[in-house]
Amino acid sequence: MTQRAKIDTDGNGTAGGGPPVEHRPAGLTSAEVAERVARGEVNDVPVRSSRSAVDIVRANVFTRFNAIIGVLWVIMLFVAPIQDSLFGFVIVANTGIGIIQELRAKKTLDGLAVIGEAKPRVRRDGTAAELSTSEIVLGDLIELGPGDKVVVDGVVAEADSLEVDESLLTGEADPVVKKPGDTMMSGSFVVAGGGAFTATKVGREAYAAQLAEEASRFTLVHSELRSGISTILKYVTWMMVPTATGLIISQLIVKDTNLKDSIARTVGGIVPMIPEGLVLLTSVAFAIGVVRLGRKQCLVQELPAIEGLARVDVVCLDKTGTLTEGGMDVTELRPLGTGTDEAYVRKVLGALGASDPHPNASLRAIIEAYPDADGWRCAEALPFSSARKYSGATFEEGGGAESSWLLGAPDVLLEAGDPALAETDHLNEQGLRVLLLARTDRAPGAPGAAEAARPTALVVLEQRLRPDASDTLAYFADQDVATKVVSGDNAVSVGAVAGKLELPGAEHTVDARTLPEDREKMAEVLEENAVFGRVTPQQKRDMVAALQSKGHTVAMTGDGVNDVLALKDADIGVSMGSGSEATRAVAQIVLLNNSFATLPSVVAEGRRVIGNITRVATLFLTKTVYSVLLAVLVVCSQVEYPFLPRHLTLLSTLTIGVPAFFLALAPNKERAKPHFVRRVMRYAIPGGVVAAAATFTTYLLARHHYSGADALGAETSAATLTLFLVSLWVLAIIARPYTWWRLALVATMAGAFLLVLVVPWLQDFFALRLVGTTMPWAAVAIAATGATLLELAWRWVDRRFPA
Repeated sequence: MTQRAKIDTDGNGTAGGGPPVEHRPAGLTSAEVAERVARGEVNDVPVRSSRSAVDIVRANVFTRFNAIIGVLWVIMLFVAPIQDSLFGFVIVANTGIGIIQELRAKKTLDGLAVIGEAKPRVRRDGTAAELSTSEIVLGDLIELGPGDKVVVDGVVAEADSLEVDESLLTGEADPVVKKPGDTMMSGSFVVAGGGAFTATKVGREAYAAQLAEEASRFTLVHSELRSGISTILKYVTWMMVPTATGLIISQLIVKDTNLKDSIARTVGGIVPMIPEGLVLLTSVAFAIGVVRLGRKQCLVQELPAIEGLARVDVVCLDKTGTLTEGGMDVTELRPLGTGTDEAYVRKVLGALGASDPHPNASLRAIIEAYPDADGWRCAEALPFSSARKYSGATFEEGGGAESSWLLGAPDVLLEAGDPALAETDHLNEQGLRVLLLARTDRAPGAPGAAEAARPTALVVLEQRLRPDASDTLAYFADQDVATKVVSGDNAVSVGAVAGKLELPGAEHTVDARTLPEDREKMAEVLEENAVFGRVTPQQKRDMVAALQSKGHTVAMTGDGVNDVLALKDADIGVSMGSGSEATRAVAQIVLLNNSFATLPSVVAEGRRVIGNITRVATLFLTKTVYSVLLAVLVVCSQVEYPFLPRHLTLLSTLTIGVPAFFLALAPNKERAKPHFVRRVMRYAIPGGVVAAAATFTTYLLARHHYSGADALGAETSAATLTLFLVSLWVLAIIARPYTWWRLALVATMAGAFLLVLVVPWLQDFFALRLVGTTMPWAAVAIAATGATLLELAWRWVDRRFPA
């Protein structure tokens, strides 16, 4: 499992002085790099942070519904006044807004991606420097340490107890020990040790690089919002085709009216069936969410992740780096047993610190406290791994003496019942982290080295709590999101830290070594408890799967290599910006400011998006339902379609278009609920039915009431009044609960329509003129009846089909 150490703290091959073990390759020269760049042997893999500008424009312009509306718009430009073609200009404006907002989001994403980009250390001309992955060329020598992601294919050139996890590519969870000459696959990551490898395939030449791109993306976060809207649009298309065909036949063939007027009214019947603004508003809401979170240094690597985190009901947190800050301080050194020389123990700890070129947070604290390692030479080193829970080394102390040491978790290195464990437990109860220094007669990586360990001293470390962690945990508790602390540390210590942060259930801690392997039984233990210690990386993954098997939507936060597998399998993976390259690669959300307190903002943004899009989707689909039903009623009754495109453009703008933009971007703290399609349609169908019935009733009454040359205009005006009032009431219901600005929004829309009815040139422009008093008041009465039916219908739906 181990090999001779080749790298020291200076990178020259010793742990405490002495000559280097071997000459270190210098890497490519500047001239060689220039040659390879000229030949195009560069790692030109595209950044995955966002879609290209061309893709954004294409996605917004070339849609099925834009094509339909575009054809109808061109027809209307030839056969009708410009006011009947307003719907086309609205679509152009909507598309432009969508493109602009998504380009803004792209700019934010790309900027954040550069900040959060993994920059491997590349050795050139004998000097290592951090470079962008796109600057790597064929033959470059790339250095590796714990948590580093392998960014291109290559061959190992140097290895210092190098262990690599290739599970993202092969599915094998066990780390693979790498030696010089072994292949390195892009997409794998280092879990222990260090070394360097030579790039043999870069850019699109590397097949494994393509796999790595997929592995780092995995499957895109499932977006119920987008898949639900796609489902709705599919059914709308199916309904549109026969309805529009019937309407065309009815208006152009059956009715013997003016051809241009028939075409205009046919188009007026088809256009409102299309919920064209729904897709736009969804894209805009997501895009603005990205921009808002970007201002808080939160990189959303996949847009639907905003929605996903809003649906989360369980958050699994890694203690170190999430609840506590990354740094630690050594507060005490407790020698065990009589005759233990504390000065000698300090020397051992200093040598252990110097033996690891890639120390973790605990070892860095020890290095700061005990920097003295002079005169000791590291003969063999075993780096720390989360699976083992200890590290070790063999030293030549000078004068021919040699000793082997282990440093790690006391409850892993000691047998149950050892007196030192009682002392450890007492310290853990105070929230302190404790490491055991033990001497062993075997090589650190040899089988049974831990069993042969003899306790020498306890190293007591104090962890720094994040000042904002308590408020964040309280937020999740208030939002009914269960919090599970999942850590590799001692369970009692983890529980003490959670207790200081007032996490509910912190007093009952579970040692993960006692967890049942059966998924169902494990899920029961997880649901009943909140704090888990001594969790291995594979167990973290199993715990996520167990919670998901119970129907939970799970988010996992972490920053170390031991969190990668769980982050990959969680519904939403959240990584700290200072975390390892591997965790940032698999996470959907990266907190670049390393602040756990940013998570509530992400949850709130997701809830705003989902809650508001559900509201406005009801508006759009109510219009689709009543438009289809009106067309069906017209076809069955063999009458002229009551509206010109200008009428429905006016109604759509005042009762849907303008209000939807305000409602879609407003604050909304309502918890995200599943079954988007069902929740929207249970309101849209009765709303559309009532609106269509009320409007058609008014239209038929008006046909009997009015006669003469201008009768159709008067009939249309009465029907438009009823449809507007019912649609306005739908808006009023959806705007609940009321705030001052929501009431002002509804009132402004009503005032705008009233303005059209009373200003002469607007009356002429929109062809709306109420004739007499009997029919207009009848239209108002029918609309009031429709509004009452709407209230009753939606209350019945709430009881009969609860969300």
